[in-house]
Amino acid sequence: MCSFAATLTYDTLRFGEFEDFPETSEPVWVLGKEYNALTEKDEILSDVTSRLWFTYRKNFPPIGGTGPTSDTGWGCMLRCGQMILGEALLCRHLGRDWRWAGGQKQREEYISILNAFIDKKDSYYSLHQIGEYYSLHCPLNWQSPKVVTVSMCRLVLRKLAVFDTWSRLVVHVAMDNTVVIEEISECRACGGAEGQGELNGCLEGACAMAEEETALWKPLVLLIPLRLGLSDINEAYIETLKQCFMLPQSLGVIGGKPNSAHYFIGYVGEELIYLDPHTTQPAVEPCEDSQVPDETYHCQHPPCRMHICELDPSIAAGFFCRTEDEFDDWCMRIRRLSCKRGGLPMFELVDSQPSHMVSVDALNLTPDFSDSDRLERFFDSEDEEFEILSL
Repeated sequence: MCSFAATLTYDTLRFGEFEDFPETSEPVWVLGKEYNALTEKDEILSDVTSRLWFTYRKNFPPIGGTGPTSDTGWGCMLRCGQMILGEALLCRHLGRDWRWAGGQKQREEYISILNAFIDKKDSYYSLHQIGEYYSLHCPLNWQSPKVVTVSMCRLVLRKLAVFDTWSRLVVHVAMDNTVVIEEISECRACGGAEGQGELNGCLEGACAMAEEETALWKPLVLLIPLRLGLSDINEAYIETLKQCFMLPQSLGVIGGKPNSAHYFIGYVGEELIYLDPHTTQPAVEPCEDSQVPDETYHCQHPPCRMHICELDPSIAAGFFCRTEDEFDDWCMRIRRLSCKRGGLPMFELVDSQPSHMVSVDALNLTPDFSDSDRLERFFDSEDEEFEILSL
């Protein structure tokens, strides 16, 4: 959504006016959890605050050694990618019911997750890793906001997750609005025991894996880039989009408005609830005892909301399935949704790849990404108005 060129931004902490959560009898859904806004407001805010909030940062080590020391104005989509992946790691290591409590000594797993996103080169999912990989391997003349989302998911998050041997995630990106179960099964077959993993979130050190991690199933992060309309979201998809936030496997949605990416985590009524990365905060360094000053990684004010019709139609929906049973349950729920009246399915779930589908892997999307023009033609982005510029 955001270009890599400097753009006009805003500081939500300084200038934003945050409305309190609405007093409504309508249910509030946050990443698969249902709340009553009249009686469970504290629980809602605790849940939202417990999500990892990655925003613009300043005064971090230069990206690539000589590059930017702040991502203000260009990093919002990358920060949203960090947030959806951070939510997957929280579910993976701490569980969906884990809640953050400020000012207390935090669990080792939580600190390891945060370390994976600290703005320095040796953190798995740092802006430095994502930014360098993005600028090196993604075509800089792509214009479609959908392609920005696809490239973030497929060419960055999926590739970087391979190096995180502690989490051992499989990141699968479903193309052509179609989830192919056969392809997920192939990911499962690749998930054999590896024996060792790294617990510090960095590219060094190792610890023994738990016995449960030796199973063939690797925890699955499923990302589905979608286009739900032309210039505006098609209202026929609205109810289906809401249903996605109700699934227990939900990781939320990356999306937003033109030139402004957000991480959507739920909805109430006709409003989407989201975390906004457009706040510039100082870079954080871990303490000597390896604890991380983490107050700025959690949004401690009422979450932002926007009417669902304001959403740009190019989004990516995310889901996390820790076990194969959870994936089977997700498939069952999706099939039930497709049979409901009142909304169009946002994507198709099939057992095997239809003959008419073009495999993106057939376009030679290897990490060196030597032929970017193929993918640009594949997505046919001539009618879009967004542009990615180099750092």
